[in-house]
Amino acid sequence: MLNTSAPQKTPRTILVVEDEPDLATAIAQRITANGWTARVASDGASAVRAAGQLKPDLVIMDIMLPVMDGIEATKRIIAERPVPVLMLTARDSEADKVIGLSAGADDYMTKPFSPRELIARCEALLRRVERATIIAKNNENEKVLDFGSLIIDPRQRIVIQNGEQVHLTPTEFDLLATLARRPKSVFKREKLLEEVWDWPDASGTRTVDSHVKALRHKLGSDMIRTAHGVGYAFEPPENADLAPEA
Repeated sequence: MLNTSAPQKTPRTILVVEDEPDLATAIAQRITANGWTARVASDGASAVRAAGQLKPDLVIMDIMLPVMDGIEATKRIIAERPVPVLMLTARDSEADKVIGLSAGADDYMTKPFSPRELIARCEALLRRVERATIIAKNNENEKVLDFGSLIIDPRQRIVIQNGEQVHLTPTEFDLLATLARRPKSVFKREKLLEEVWDWPDASGTRTVDSHVKALRHKLGSDMIRTAHGVGYAFEPPENADLAPEA
C-alpha cells in the first residue's frame, strides 16, 4: 500500500484502486503533486476495506481488478457510504461505460489518459460534491417535481418511480433534475456539461451521452429525448400534470 501526502489548506484523500503498480504509482504521485493525499489499493476487495477505513473524498477505480472487479467494488463502497467514483476502463466500448455508470460511478476515463485531464476530472468531481451540499441547503424550500408516476425531490435528492425509489448517483440525479426543471426544453450537451459537470469546455460531450444512457437504463428509454445534433430534453410521463416553471 502506497502512502503519499503533501501539506494543503483543504485536505482531500483520494483512494486509487489500480492493479498495475507503475500506473498506480504515477497516479498517486500526480495526486500528491496537486496537494492531496493518495492511498492505493491493488484489488477490489482491498479497495472496499480501505474505503471503509479511510472514508476518502474520491475514489479512482479501475474496472479490471483481481479478487473483485471494479464494478462490484464500486457497488459495495457506495452502498456503505456515498462517495464520487471516477472509473478507469481499458476498453472504449459504450456498453462498458454504461455498466460502470450504472454501478454507481460518476465519471469515467478510458486508458490511456492524460494525467492533467485526470486531475481536472477529479477537481470537477470534488467541486460538484461541494456545490451539491450548498445547493441542497439552498433547495430546502424547493418544490418537489411531481410528474405523477415519477417524483423528483431536490431537497432529499431522491427519485420515486411507480412508488419505488430509484437509486441514482449524484451525477445522475443532478442531470435528471436539471432536465426535469424545464420539461420538454432541449439542453445542449455543452450547457449540461457546464451546469452538471462544471466543465467550461465541450471536451466531455461523450460523458453526457453515457450518463443519459445510464439514466435511460434505470428510468426507461422514453424519459429523455434526444434532439439529434443538439442535446437532450426531459419528456414527462404521459398524463403528467406539468406546472409552469417558477
